[in-house]
Amino acid sequence: MLWVKALHIIFVTSWFAGLFYLPRIYVNLAMETETHAYARLLLMAQKLYRFMQPLMLLALVFGLWLWLGYGITGGWMHAKLTLVILLIGYHHYCGKLLKQFHAQQNKRSHVWFRWFNEVPVLILFAVVILVVVKPF
Repeated sequence: MLWVKALHIIFVTSWFAGLFYLPRIYVNLAMETETHAYARLLLMAQKLYRFMQPLMLLALVFGLWLWLGYGITGGWMHAKLTLVILLIGYHHYCGKLLKQFHAQQNKRSHVWFRWFNEVPVLILFAVVILVVVKPF
């Protein structure tokens, strides 16, 4: 089970790296006015999102494996799973935003994307505390 736990941590960390960086690309896309630079940023965002998909799936697979091995015990695990579901929703919403950028239909400012970028940071903070401290 230690190998499963290690792989889960590796894929979660990798997935979060993408969740931290993709909205930063969106900040730049929202500010960009030059067509060539916009196209380059859009390509970067598309490749990153495509790369993040298997990272998310592998993080979830190894997390499920751990869950089945250890079981759900305590309220902290229910809270963590709720946050994981929110994070999956955030991931898919990033995909929706990517489609809007691709269609050049973004209506949000770079400031909005700067705040949007903080969501996975807050979720990671809460999940780590729940897993390590197990407050309830």
